[in-house]
Amino acid sequence: MSDWNVSEEAVALHADSLVWDMTFPYIDYGNAALKWSALERMQANGFNMVSLTVGGDKTPMIEAIQSVARERAWFRANDDKYVVVDSADDILRAKRESKLAVGFHFQGTNPVSQDLNMVDTYYRLGIRHMLMCYNLKNAVGDGCQEVTDGGLSRYGRNLIVEMRRAGMFVDVAHTGHRTAMDVFEAAEGTVIISHANSRVVKDHSRNVPDEQIKACAASGGVIGVVGFGPVVCDKGELSTKALFRHIDHMAELVGPQHVGLALDYVYDNEYNNPGPFNPEYHPRPIEQIEPEDLPRLTQDMMEAGYSETDIRGILGENWLRLAQQLWK
Repeated sequence: MSDWNVSEEAVALHADSLVWDMTFPYIDYGNAALKWSALERMQANGFNMVSLTVGGDKTPMIEAIQSVARERAWFRANDDKYVVVDSADDILRAKRESKLAVGFHFQGTNPVSQDLNMVDTYYRLGIRHMLMCYNLKNAVGDGCQEVTDGGLSRYGRNLIVEMRRAGMFVDVAHTGHRTAMDVFEAAEGTVIISHANSRVVKDHSRNVPDEQIKACAASGGVIGVVGFGPVVCDKGELSTKALFRHIDHMAELVGPQHVGLALDYVYDNEYNNPGPFNPEYHPRPIEQIEPEDLPRLTQDMMEAGYSETDIRGILGENWLRLAQQLWK
């Protein structure tokens, strides 16, 4: 804490708050040892809960199951440092015990393999949200970087029913505009955008327009702001203040209770292998908000006049509220 270089008031508030990062791409790439050190850095800088990507649209069902099993086993074997999250209470317990809570998600719905029976199974294994699509087209609809902008499929509508029944967050990050808007209508309840920034603040295909932000808030959902430099600001301008501009725009538009964090932190910033699922790939290294930067964001919100309640909400309590309401 002594290295945070923020005010004593910001230190106290940041350390006491529940800090929840909704997206950490954890699937092995590059130097896997860096992902473990990144978790240690996160905890040292006030993070209490991190949701880990353990599969996605390029992950076949059997590999997805093996991935979840492997990570659950690893974290349970290291339960002196980590708590595997099955309930919202586990997150609060982890904070009390000075451990890092870890949850799991898929960036895409292909691991279901169009077998709706798998949704409840994945939930029981710890998957707490799935993106409808990841950049490109799948059986649910179109991704945000697809050449078309088709809507939600019949299968996608049935999948949403099963996700809501299980208690899993329905998530439209990386999802095409029309498909996302169809999801908000079809879900008849809370939909999240786990990690995306404002397209008004930074025009990028991964960011979302005000229409989607408003629809997310109207559903009762939360949007997680992303620290991945190319979706925050122009190159060379990255800072926590640049990230705060996305928070501030969303808070002004729909209220701070609908804003959260999802840094989307790249643990190996030298690894450069885009594959077919990210057509607008950003060659490494990229600028990004580091775990050590997050206390500065708390200071930025304080300096902008945000209330303690709103800051605590954005740092993590807004995600916690949804977990307490929807997880089963």
